[in-house]
Amino acid sequence: MRHILRHGEQHFTDRTGWLRAAVLGANDGIVSTASLIVGVASASPGRNAALVAGIAGLVAGAMSMAAGEYVSVSSQADTEKADLAKERAELHANPVGERDELAGIYRRRGLDAALAEKVADELMTHDALEAHARDELGISDTMRAKPVQASLTSAASFSAGAGLPLIVVALAPLGYLVPWVISASLVYLAVLGAISAYAGGAELWRPTLRVTFWGALAMLVTAGIGRLIGVGV
Repeated sequence: MRHILRHGEQHFTDRTGWLRAAVLGANDGIVSTASLIVGVASASPGRNAALVAGIAGLVAGAMSMAAGEYVSVSSQADTEKADLAKERAELHANPVGERDELAGIYRRRGLDAALAEKVADELMTHDALEAHARDELGISDTMRAKPVQASLTSAASFSAGAGLPLIVVALAPLGYLVPWVISASLVYLAVLGAISAYAGGAELWRPTLRVTFWGALAMLVTAGIGRLIGVGV
């Protein structure tokens, strides 16, 4: 009995829609919440104040991320819809010109004239709008804007990231609250950088170093400001 092997490739670009929102949300959740906690704890040592600040930052940040992602990605989706509507009208008004335009794209990509025209004819017959959306406008199902998905992913990942420093605040010895939060958050950021690099098919060390460096800088700055305010008060 002959077996038919089906070859299905999973490319990393298939993940860009949700991966970008997830990494951005989790990174922002860890950095902003940890920095807020460190700043408050440096100004006024105390577990309750740090917890209140962290919880407030988690709620406000998650809502802000959800709203921001939805608005920005919706703007992208609106632009895509407008371009598709314009292309649909052009296909209706001048199908021959649009076919020649598509053939020209394929010639510039390396096909000879006869083959480029044949490919353009075949694709125009199959689905003219899809062909022009993909090859002229660069719009595909994989890369198309998805506002709701981006919004929910960002809010959920921000909440997950922000919850990690809060756990540290609840468990850390009171006198070592700031160093524990900073140390644990840097570990979280390094793990996040490594996971996002692996999921995106990139090398591990550069994204890991990048998110860790900027997270450390943010927490050190807020710790310094908190210490100055605490001394002033």
